[in-house]
Amino acid sequence: MKILFLSVPTGQGHHQAAKAVLEYFQQDDSVECRFLDVVDNTSSFLADSLQKGYLISTTVAPKMYGTFYDMADRRNYSKSSSLGKFVKSILNKKLSKYIEIYDPDIIVTTHIFSALALTYLRKKQAIRAKTIAIITDFTIHPYWEDTKLDYYITASELLGFQAMKKGHEPEKVKPFGIPIRPHFAHKLSKEEARKHLKLENRFTILLMMGSMGYGSDTLDTVRNLDRMEEDFQLVTVCGTNKRLKARIDRMTKHKTIINYGYSNEVATLMDAADCIITKPGGLSTSEALAKELPIIMMDPIPGQEDRNKEFMLNNGIALSVSDTFPVTEAVYQLMHYDFKVESLRRNMKNFSKPNAAAALGEFMLTLCQKPGKAAETQLKEAQ
Repeated sequence: MKILFLSVPTGQGHHQAAKAVLEYFQQDDSVECRFLDVVDNTSSFLADSLQKGYLISTTVAPKMYGTFYDMADRRNYSKSSSLGKFVKSILNKKLSKYIEIYDPDIIVTTHIFSALALTYLRKKQAIRAKTIAIITDFTIHPYWEDTKLDYYITASELLGFQAMKKGHEPEKVKPFGIPIRPHFAHKLSKEEARKHLKLENRFTILLMMGSMGYGSDTLDTVRNLDRMEEDFQLVTVCGTNKRLKARIDRMTKHKTIINYGYSNEVATLMDAADCIITKPGGLSTSEALAKELPIIMMDPIPGQEDRNKEFMLNNGIALSVSDTFPVTEAVYQLMHYDFKVESLRRNMKNFSKPNAAAALGEFMLTLCQKPGKAAETQLKEAQ
């Protein structure tokens, strides 16, 4: 079986969702996977522009980005959007040739751009592959209603009504969850994780603002936490934001603050922590939910992350920082009131999908009428 994963370079979430499913198939010799950044494959200039544009829109001018997102969400839906026409004209020529040569059995897309390109491509030429879209947030973004693929993978059953309003048939919507890497499904005890990371065995707060270290208030948050009287250690992960890491390193500190740049041990850091302060990105939130780690949300990117925040709050699975509910108060409550932590974790169990990648992988195998790994094992045992 041949699977083609399509993604776009806007943040790490879209790539990571694809790679989580790809990793699931690594030990299966009967499955061949390829990962294609459709924009980079088409034009390195466009890829660089898109990534920089995303960075600017979500850091320098986030309110403007949020305004455009809201306008797109409220627009009158049409069968042929201007965004769709743009994507069609830019991406389809090379993508068409790639698909024709590789001839995959299944095509998986993790971004609206590649989903739109695939939709228009299917109108133009016969593609035998089954097509699957992974929606990497706790909302269904604008323009998904302009796509026409075979299946849509969502973060939760509760997005079914939203999907139906956007014109997707219920049988095509599969709430397997946002795929996360397999090691997030396994949990170490706090003591084991702290020992591995050489951390002190005491209340630990993890502050992580995405792979690029977003968050206009991150440094102020670290300073405010550092001034609290409560006894805890703070672990900060700055991602690729070298300037933020340097500023935290230079701080005069009263508490133990362990400051990382980019880290490949996020799963272990989550196991070591008692709570996480983060922006409500789809992937990072899904990882924390899998670990049942209490979440304090701050600095959402206007648009999809505002809606992620609403989803979390409406379902009682996270706290959210505001002008009247500062991060210090959220931390204080989680440190001193066990019922608050227990309530969050109880609700998290209803939304935690640590095996989302495996569920999607097994579903893909059934689409090609191949037995899944569990079925293969049973067959061998029977023989």
